[in-house]
Amino acid sequence: MMLDIPWDQPATLIDLDGKTPIIGTIRECVMHFAIFKPFAKEQARVLLTRPTFREGRKTRTWILNPEDIEKLVERLNAEKESLH
Repeated sequence: MMLDIPWDQPATLIDLDGKTPIIGTIRECVMHFAIFKPFAKEQARVLLTRPTFREGRKTRTWILNPEDIEKLVERLNAEKESLH
């Protein structure tokens, strides 16, 4: 299941190690996440400005975990491929 979050929605990419967050759109956060090394990906979370539904949860959530962000990377890559 792909997360249905608009690419221009404001979001913040945070790191559990306390590095400086990346504040921008969900697209920018996903693009940064995509180039992270595996350890950094494990520590990353995205804080949303509007909560979204996630598979397996009864309520909406404000935070996306690494596996959720990876789904958005896949969606971004699929959309890029469909343009070519």
